[in-house]
Amino acid sequence: MEFVGPANQHSVDPSVRHGNPAAPRVINGLPSIRVASINLVPFQPRRVHPSVFGLNPDMLLRMEMERSSSLFQMMINEGLVPSAEDEMRRRNAIAKLKKIVMEWIKRVAYRHQLPKRYIANASARVLPFGSYGLGVHNSESDIDALCVVPCFANMAEDFFVVLFNILSGIPEITEIHCVKDAKVPLMRFKFDGIAIDLPYAQLKVTSIPENVDLLNPFFMRNIDERSWRSLSGVRANMSILYVLPNIEVFQCLLRCIKLWAKRRGLYGNLLGFFGGIHLAVLVAYICQKHPSAKLSSLVSIFFKTFAFWPCPVPVVLPDRLMRSMFIPKENLGFWPIQLPGSEFDYCHSNITRSTFQKIRAEFLRGHALTKDMSSPSFDWAVLFEPFPYAKQYGRLVKISLSAFDKEELGYWVGCVKSRFRWLVVKLEELQGFVDPNPTQYFDASSEAVVFYWGLQPGRNTWIDIEALEAELKKAVKTIYQGSSGQMKFSIVNASQFTTKKWEEVSKNAELPQIVACT
Repeated sequence: MEFVGPANQHSVDPSVRHGNPAAPRVINGLPSIRVASINLVPFQPRRVHPSVFGLNPDMLLRMEMERSSSLFQMMINEGLVPSAEDEMRRRNAIAKLKKIVMEWIKRVAYRHQLPKRYIANASARVLPFGSYGLGVHNSESDIDALCVVPCFANMAEDFFVVLFNILSGIPEITEIHCVKDAKVPLMRFKFDGIAIDLPYAQLKVTSIPENVDLLNPFFMRNIDERSWRSLSGVRANMSILYVLPNIEVFQCLLRCIKLWAKRRGLYGNLLGFFGGIHLAVLVAYICQKHPSAKLSSLVSIFFKTFAFWPCPVPVVLPDRLMRSMFIPKENLGFWPIQLPGSEFDYCHSNITRSTFQKIRAEFLRGHALTKDMSSPSFDWAVLFEPFPYAKQYGRLVKISLSAFDKEELGYWVGCVKSRFRWLVVKLEELQGFVDPNPTQYFDASSEAVVFYWGLQPGRNTWIDIEALEAELKKAVKTIYQGSSGQMKFSIVNASQFTTKKWEEVSKNAELPQIVACT
């Protein structure tokens, strides 16, 4: 049992553009929800009096272009734009992978004793999606690439055995392993040092066209549920790119918003915040509604729009497949976002009462900071300041995860993270509000991955932290197949939270990649 004392009182209550839509290709009011008052209030910046001199349109335009240019330069300085050398490595890796997959599918056709004409025409495709498919990756990003195969190539033998063995024998490919039991089955490996996730999807055709249009209902006939889930990422990318008036502006804005979300502790779907697809849809919505706006103006419009969005009205992109606005009640959450490329599906969301309030407060802060960019005191750096957890909360929940070795640790952390939403909801029930910081820290002294979550004084003065730890362990054991995973909960004073003492896991080259669990 641990005592939660008063917190710090500074609490805060070539793609489809305008071309032929039939042959796209992937490129790099309901009433507002009422929630319990948790003393979260929007950020209020210092009020600056407007300039007394008049600004003519040309000067305003020049100032806007300068602000957009300085924002783009900041993104480059932050390493959000990959170098030409890094980009070439990625293109080469994907090109080689495509060639390997084409050779493999012909071998599979021959192995199944298909007629010669079918063997000659046999083809499979590797379609990048996610951040790389949208062209918003950075030098450290993984590549998500879907392997789309014809009807005769099965997953169990042809994909997870034959193709696995081929890839295992290529010197440039390392750390390869299969994830067969996930909702989206895939192979995961590194190609020339670049981490690649390769899921599998099967279409009911004998050959996959080079520019296959996965938004065409013809190709979606009679496919199995696993293939449908695997295809959803590519279809979402295609649908997003289809509505964009300017892809380059979209890419710049999405890079900017993702950086903001990460810095302010809003990026992490498993913890109840936004994932990549959520932010991509929100950004695409703004770009589609304001096709002529400059980058800096779009940032301001983005925050104004979503700071006052009438949740739970869903955010929906125009879709060439959309025939109706069907909103099943059971799909409505705190902030529903329709999945592009699907008439009835919504992006999976883990947003809770606490994380919804944090998201709303941060949108209001962003709006307050960007509504008057002509102010002499305007500074992009303020918008992207890291969220001050140690100043915001007097107490923090510390979650320390360790294992026998680094490979096991990566797997253990992935399994525990998959059950983090349960812990967020449980802490909400006990305390009223919790802010789960998505950042993973590494404690080199104990070789443990550590999380720090903010607490505000709530309905309970005491939290049985040991009981919470035991309950979470029990939940994780249902999916964790290892034996050495260790978990330790504690409540610490904010003064113990010194970021300089830790290293982010993502920046520690010796720590293995966290393995996602389902």
